[in-house]
Amino acid sequence: MGHILLSGGGTGTTVLSNIFIDEYMKDANDAQLKVYLFLVRMLQSGEPVSVSDMADRFNHTEKDILRALCYWEKRGIVALTLAPDRTLSQIRLLPFCVSGQETADRQTADGLALPDKAEEITVDLSASHSEKQPEEPDGASPSRVRLLSRQALDLPDSFEKPAYTLDELKSFRQQENTAQLIFVAEQYLGRTLTPSDMKSILFFTDRLHFSDDLIDYLLQYCVERGKKDFRYIEKVAIGWAESGVTTPAEAEGHVSRYDRTVYSIMNALGKTSAPARSELSYIRRWTQDYGFELEVILEACSRTVLATDRHRFAYADSILSAWYKAGVHHVSDIAGLDSSFQKEKNARPARTGSTAEYNRFMHSSYDFDALEEALLK
Repeated sequence: MGHILLSGGGTGTTVLSNIFIDEYMKDANDAQLKVYLFLVRMLQSGEPVSVSDMADRFNHTEKDILRALCYWEKRGIVALTLAPDRTLSQIRLLPFCVSGQETADRQTADGLALPDKAEEITVDLSASHSEKQPEEPDGASPSRVRLLSRQALDLPDSFEKPAYTLDELKSFRQQENTAQLIFVAEQYLGRTLTPSDMKSILFFTDRLHFSDDLIDYLLQYCVERGKKDFRYIEKVAIGWAESGVTTPAEAEGHVSRYDRTVYSIMNALGKTSAPARSELSYIRRWTQDYGFELEVILEACSRTVLATDRHRFAYADSILSAWYKAGVHHVSDIAGLDSSFQKEKNARPARTGSTAEYNRFMHSSYDFDALEEALLK
């Protein structure tokens, strides 16, 4: 099909950065996209927002909204501020980062502009919007302004499974939809569920806030991979919860991206088997904690394979950790680091006893026949 001409717009338009569309939008789930787009819209209109309002508007729980905010903070385009009572009071939309440098992405329409690197914009989330938040002195680093964690926002960091009592389990089994969940689980697993199994399903609904459809998809996904142990199923569920998955469609997209990424990395390191737990922890660090694009990770894997046949995950991790500390975001950033390293290496004076000196010694010309004759005499 040919190109389609777009027209329209005008007043009442919200300006969105092209960088967000090109670099950030593809990896975000439904709730995360809704939250960020709504923040941009409300910012440009100058209106205050609240977590409860966003939850009601988009039919999510307040914790879903907070998880989405934590996700964008982790991606580095939002900064969150806590009030003294540990409630969320402010959200700052930060400038985007491309090729390791902040950009002044000032797209304008109808007089609206997005922030450049010299500006900070704030969306007020205080309980009373009429009361202005006190300004912090320049250079101050107050304890209430910090990078937030899930725990700071009353979100479980590790989604640990509670020690449910028998009374709690009994109450869960008496709920209207529980019988259907148990029936579905028993059909997938091919056995009767134990009380421990039922506590796992309670964990999915109570702590992870999974819907019945998402639990159904979770069980199907694990069983199709030959995994019927609830300890394994719980780990998959926690991974989905940490990634903000809330629907089967989001889970399917997440699984597709995850499987493709994991096995691309495994293949790049010369591994043909399923990843071990330690290998998955490395991959999770590179993709989630460091936030590297797959191309960056594959470049590190390529260098690892050329350098060593042993401990390849640890070797690749050392490369990626150094790149992370150096602020690498894209493959194009690596060339600059390589160039700087080569210049620094060439500027170093040769050391006595160095490899180069040793090689010169080993390749010197000697008359070995004459030396042997002298020794025999």
